Amino acid sequence: MLTLVGGGSGSWYPVVREPYTGAWQHNDPLTTDSALSNPSVFGAVSRISQDISKIAPPLLLERDANNFWTETSNPAYSPVLRRPNHYQTAQQFIEQWVINKVLWGNAYILKYRDDRGVVNQLHLLDPARVKVLTAPDGSVYYELQSNELAGMPEQTQPIVIPARELMHDRWNCLYHPLCGISPLTAIGGAVAQAKAIQDNSTTFFAKGARPSGVLIAPTKLDPLSAARLKTDAANFKSGEILIAELGMKYESVSTSAVDAAVIEQLGWTEEKICEVLGMPISILNSSKQPPYANAEASQLQYKSQCLEPHLVSIATCLGEGLDLPSYLTIEFDDTLLTWMDTMSRTTAARNAIVAGMSPNEVRNTFYKLAPVPGGELPFLQQQNWPVADLAERQAPADTPDASPVEEEVGP
Repeated sequence: MLTLVGGGSGSWYPVVREPYTGAWQHNDPLTTDSALSNPSVFGAVSRISQDISKIAPPLLLERDANNFWTETSNPAYSPVLRRPNHYQTAQQFIEQWVINKVLWGNAYILKYRDDRGVVNQLHLLDPARVKVLTAPDGSVYYELQSNELAGMPEQTQPIVIPARELMHDRWNCLYHPLCGISPLTAIGGAVAQAKAIQDNSTTFFAKGARPSGVLIAPTKLDPLSAARLKTDAANFKSGEILIAELGMKYESVSTSAVDAAVIEQLGWTEEKICEVLGMPISILNSSKQPPYANAEASQLQYKSQCLEPHLVSIATCLGEGLDLPSYLTIEFDDTLLTWMDTMSRTTAARNAIVAGMSPNEVRNTFYKLAPVPGGELPFLQQQNWPVADLAERQAPADTPDASPVEEEVGP
């Protein structure tokens, strides 16, 4: 008998049930669609997925006799890396992979095999339509709903497949090793707050930027006059003149945007979204640049903290999912994600030459230039000697002092 992982609730379900305390009582869940209506969430997810897809497809590397990894091509694995399926390019495939993982905490990739048993197609599945099942012996299965693009038409019963026929890339497995948790769980409150601020601002400006208020009369009004004045005030539009009668005055009863610190609150929301996703705020908001001489340090932080965990996880899942032999591996060329200014790039290239890289390696690594004749050999300066050789070196013999020259004394 198969058991549904997560006690039946299913962490793949596309709802953050409690974005703030009491949300369920107000029937106000946070769905993926409503979260993406926040510009910061949409911008951060788009930026991460697009930056990672820039370096698709990943590289297939082979280990040589000297235990070095070099790029290679293999008829069993290279075609599916270049073109995962008939409707997506490698760039589109990797971009959607990252979107699924960042939004849902899980990415499910269905494998198709040819007559040789080699994987020749990869299809990303809707995370909301996949469930993880476990058997009494600990084996893992997946229950799949219909997916026409992946060759699974609508059926009366879902399809159950073993784990070996599906790649499962998961993130933030806080409660179960087979269930990733969406980052929206952590930023649900911030997103709900930003949504409330935006909705209130929209309502405010839809009324001609007229805040709620009260008309105060010096004397008691009869019901007909009070009703008429209330109607006149409610129908008052921006640009018109409202005439107050009987010495009445208007006082606002709503908090202004300045008093509510709307801009500061939205900025705090933006910072929390970036913090949860591991993204420096300057990457999402160019007006908040770090106090560095250039943006290189911020880009390196973005690459190491935000992008590289996903790159390593995707490469590992592909390597295991494609059943690569031990002498092959998959990696992304993440050097393309490092943007340096001309001075920094030139200094790094010069230091690499001193450290022992060949000119052709430096040309390829830092400038993506073709090799040149004679540039395949590294160069080192001759005066660099091992410390042990310097210690055994014989000290030079002492030279006798020159005889003093007698000066002639004049008459």
